[in-house]
Amino acid sequence: MASNEPALDTPMPPVSLYGDVPGETESWEEWDPTEESVRPVRGRHRVAKQRGGLARSSTVLGVGVIAAVGAGGMATAQTKPLVSISLPDSISENLPDLGSLPGVGELVSHDSPDAPKTAAARADQKIAASPLTMTGLSTSEAEQGVTDAGEALRARILEQAEQQKAGAIAEAKAAAQKAAAEKAAAEAKAKQDAAAAKAAAEKKAAEEAAAKKAEEERLAKLAASYSLPVGSYTITSTFGEAGSMWSSGHHTGLDFAAPTGTPLKAIHSGTIKSAGWAGAYGYRTVITLDDGSELWYCHQSSLAVSVGQKVSTGDVIGRVGATGNVTGPHLHLEVHTPSGTGIDPMTWLQSKGLNP
Repeated sequence: MASNEPALDTPMPPVSLYGDVPGETESWEEWDPTEESVRPVRGRHRVAKQRGGLARSSTVLGVGVIAAVGAGGMATAQTKPLVSISLPDSISENLPDLGSLPGVGELVSHDSPDAPKTAAARADQKIAASPLTMTGLSTSEAEQGVTDAGEALRARILEQAEQQKAGAIAEAKAAAQKAAAEKAAAEAKAKQDAAAAKAAAEKKAAEEAAAKKAEEERLAKLAASYSLPVGSYTITSTFGEAGSMWSSGHHTGLDFAAPTGTPLKAIHSGTIKSAGWAGAYGYRTVITLDDGSELWYCHQSSLAVSVGQKVSTGDVIGRVGATGNVTGPHLHLEVHTPSGTGIDPMTWLQSKGLNP
């Protein structure tokens, strides 16, 4: 089919961005398209076959160059020298601003009439036309002169690591402060508890001492109303002693050994319940106290009171003797509760502030 388009007599050489294409050994003449040789073609593009069977049109060639630079530049541009490419106006008019494409702006000549003239414009153009190694850099990093995205990423990672380290240190410091505060609070509480325990112990000791003193004062006051039955004596037998000489098998009272005729005194005020002979007890006098307790004075040599008589503490009621079942002169003293049970006279006298 005949065509009105001029034939492309000169074959188009393959375009290599970084030198010779591996595997190609034939040489090619330089092809510089002009406005006359490159015109828009309606319908299907006509292409001329090159040696080796590769067919390219001028439009496809220009776009392919741009695509190759954008796609492969990042991988190999850092190890190959850059090549400047000039395109005809008819092609460049239909393409976007190459200076705005990362890594491509550096390939476009800045000698065009439209190149920025001011310093600020040239700086903006430089940032916009930065090589692909600057991909991922922030504007502030680019303005600071950082040109390597890997170094910028490394710096960011180190900065984040430092921030994490600082955060960990802050957390550890906060935890240590919290632990110290808790320890101080525990120590303060322990001191407070110890102080409280000490105060409680001191208070208890003071209370015990006060109670003891009050009891001593009570017994001293009580002792003023109680008296020992004999002024001069020797304790010979105590309550509960076992022996065959006692009909019950054990001693039921407290013995005050003294010479015959030694005066016997009323231990406390009361009423004479009985006074006379009582078998094994010899001559015996029984005094009933106001609380109903009874005091038995046994083995007397003589009696000085009669039944129903009121006596007071220290009054003489009789004298020491050896009547009844005895081995020698002494006072056999027994104490009976209001119910009649005999109890230890020593304990009873001590409860009244007396110490035989």
